Amino acid sequence: MYNVMIVEDSKPILRNIKTLLESMDLPIRIAATATNGEEALKTLRREPIHLLLTDIRMPKMDGLALIEQAKLISPQLKYVLISGYSDFEYTRKALNLQVFDYLLKPVERVQLAEVMDRAIGELNKRMPGDAAMLKDIVAPGYYADLRLDDDFHHYAKMMLILRRQPFTAGEACWTREEAQQGLTEVFAPHRCWVFPAQTPKQFLVLTNRSVLDMYSSVYECLESARRHLHARGMDVMLGGQVLSPEPEKLPELYHRVSAILNERQRIMKGGVLDTGLPVSDLEPGEGGMEPQVASGFADMIRGRRKEQFALKLMEQLAKWGEENVRLADLERFVGLLVDTFAHLYEERGTALRLGLEVKAKQLFEAESYGDFGRELLEWTRQCFDMLQAHSRKSGEELFAQMDEYVKMNMYSQLSVVDIAAKFHVSPSYVSRVIKKFTGATFVQYYTGLKIKEACRLMACKPEMKFKELSDLLSFTDQHYFSKVFKEYTGYSPTDYKEQISASSS
Repeated sequence: MYNVMIVEDSKPILRNIKTLLESMDLPIRIAATATNGEEALKTLRREPIHLLLTDIRMPKMDGLALIEQAKLISPQLKYVLISGYSDFEYTRKALNLQVFDYLLKPVERVQLAEVMDRAIGELNKRMPGDAAMLKDIVAPGYYADLRLDDDFHHYAKMMLILRRQPFTAGEACWTREEAQQGLTEVFAPHRCWVFPAQTPKQFLVLTNRSVLDMYSSVYECLESARRHLHARGMDVMLGGQVLSPEPEKLPELYHRVSAILNERQRIMKGGVLDTGLPVSDLEPGEGGMEPQVASGFADMIRGRRKEQFALKLMEQLAKWGEENVRLADLERFVGLLVDTFAHLYEERGTALRLGLEVKAKQLFEAESYGDFGRELLEWTRQCFDMLQAHSRKSGEELFAQMDEYVKMNMYSQLSVVDIAAKFHVSPSYVSRVIKKFTGATFVQYYTGLKIKEACRLMACKPEMKFKELSDLLSFTDQHYFSKVFKEYTGYSPTDYKEQISASSS
């Protein structure tokens, strides 16, 4: 995966190029955009970019000046110029700067795809064979510039994964350089290589198998590394094992160890796992979250029991802290809260799931478990408040709209499903809203409206026959109409019509 930056001062053109690139099946990521050369240089200084597409004429710093400056920052960067000017002088300067290719506006999909295919082909040629096994593991930006020496090929025989411990401060300490320095001190005189992984907050570490000669076991080796990193401000969960003789199996092993860490990492304190052992011999499975606990909280949300939910959640958070519950269990619990709140919002036609998921993810960035608990309580309180406010407002508005729609369709045969589809809510929500504002079920409410209309028609059009009324109001037959009419008015259609005639004479 290669990082691409687009530099274009026209926002519509920038959006068009970005959309075209994202629609192509290419191993690229739009890592950044900029509207002028100065802005682009700031990005280049803090983020690895492999391919830069830039307009020529821009304010503050044009494309050619940008390329001249960028070459000093990233000599291996490839450039594609985009311009509406086919001026030969610009083209000549671009060739002098060894620009990879030149595109004219408006940029067409076929032209762009051809240039991108060739550029990616050139980038792929840079990759040394020894690094191929890391391609799907190491962060793309780091991998693109990766160079491995002969020592790596011969001595990288033991794998470790460093996973940042949740609810810990020290973001500034969590860098590849810090991890490299700390582990170099632990494993000296043996070399080690630290790579930022594609998985966020995780490093892949490869070192010499002979490191184990300094320890009585893999576990002791890992624990020594964990303690040393902790002293440097890096709280980690660490898993690792000796590599198999087949280097091509490294990706498979990496994903296996990463999956084990996903399930075994706990919230309060870093730990280590010798993942070379059978899974059954690893850390015992105590501390898991009982399914009935999670479902109980979901029931409280559905029942709008806000105060009970908050009290129970405070109690449960304290318990999980004491038990040092697994992070995966906590993530699944928060995911269930998101699903439950989102479902209730979606019933009302409100699409808030993405916002809920983003906020839920942010909760796990808290610097302590106590902060996490306080933020979770506040977030769920806001969710309840929003649900309640939205329910009041949307319920009244929705019923008014449904009532109008039903009255306009009294001569049809509507169902709850029809109304739900019309207003983009669930059938169960339609039923609840109608019950709340009419005190009747949908069938009772709809049928009552039809009978009122039948009474009106009998009064203003006495010449209509009962069969005509029945058909007009979409009853199945005249006998059923008569039966329902009597249930709702206490009179048969004949008696009711006679009463109207008598009162009018």
